[in-house]
Amino acid sequence: MSFTGKATYDAGASLPELADDVSDLVGLISPFDTPLIDAIGNPRFSATSTRHEWFEDKLNPNYSAINEAAGYDDNDTAIVVDDGTRFRIGDLVKAQGSNEVMQVTGISTNTLTVTRGYGGTTGAAVVDNQRVDVIGHAALEGDDAPAAASRNRSRVENYTQIFTEAVTISGSMDAVGLNAVEREFDYQVIQRLRELMRSLEQSVIGGFKAAANPQGSASVRRTMGGLLQFISGADAVVDNAGAAALTEEVLNASLRKCWEKGGRPGAIVCNGFQKRKISNFIQSSRRYEPEGTTLRNLVDIYESDFGVQRVILSRWVPADKILLLDLDKIQVLPLQGRSFFVKPLAESGDFRKAQIIGEYTLEIVNGADGGHGVITNLSTS
Repeated sequence: MSFTGKATYDAGASLPELADDVSDLVGLISPFDTPLIDAIGNPRFSATSTRHEWFEDKLNPNYSAINEAAGYDDNDTAIVVDDGTRFRIGDLVKAQGSNEVMQVTGISTNTLTVTRGYGGTTGAAVVDNQRVDVIGHAALEGDDAPAAASRNRSRVENYTQIFTEAVTISGSMDAVGLNAVEREFDYQVIQRLRELMRSLEQSVIGGFKAAANPQGSASVRRTMGGLLQFISGADAVVDNAGAAALTEEVLNASLRKCWEKGGRPGAIVCNGFQKRKISNFIQSSRRYEPEGTTLRNLVDIYESDFGVQRVILSRWVPADKILLLDLDKIQVLPLQGRSFFVKPLAESGDFRKAQIIGEYTLEIVNGADGGHGVITNLSTS
């Protein structure tokens, strides 16, 4: 005999007689993590102006390059280089790739007069653009002090960028009880803060300050330069992979260039595709024990000949790029008193309104000098 009494399914299509059964959680799938900012950590100080500057310095360079299209034979004693100011009379010099040692006996602008085959070494021809390194300087006993050779420190600047979002809810929405959310206003503030932190990390990586009027105006928004803008220039380590796949050889070549320039990158920051390439470096040496129940196939710390690098997975690094960073030389600075905060706004109607504001800039020391590096144009398929 079929059931003829009252059942839940008799309550209509929308079951109006039944109490709602709603989970007390709200599912959130949109990514909002900021692994690079987390790795950089808290700044040591705040910016005190919308224009933030820092000083950078270098030691005097001790090398130049041959500047003669035809090169020089193994007995030429007058050699033109790109910059003669990098040498002193008495220097012992050696062309890269050669076993010959030469001694500088005279300097006229960019022309070096040298003694070839110094110390019994064998003279060798040199070619255009071949690097010439100073091995060391030999001073005469009792000689006067040499001319001072100092460098001017350079000032590097970046600008603060204002990040903001707004929250507005009606008076009724602010008053009612809700499923899964205790207070709608607080929930919306948290969501907007997540979006702003996401935007800040993206700006730290790929932001660009304006080439003209970077200070902004009443109609021009002020923007901050990011890592990719600052790691650029003739002396920067920016390696174009030519659409080739990432390999250990490619990665180590860039790390070596940073090391040769005095840099010590301690972090490799990359997107998911390149992270898998790095983890596959160990593919050939990976072992799996038959009784094991866990298969590990990842690289979180990469120990190279040029230091130990932490591998940081970030969604916001372009898929064809890898950042090689010295995190000790990077800060994300708030303008003093302008870390992200919630500012209640005047209510002119039956609603509640607030603005979330933060103002930040990036400081990256020696970005253009090899302290950091970028591998770009990597294969993404």
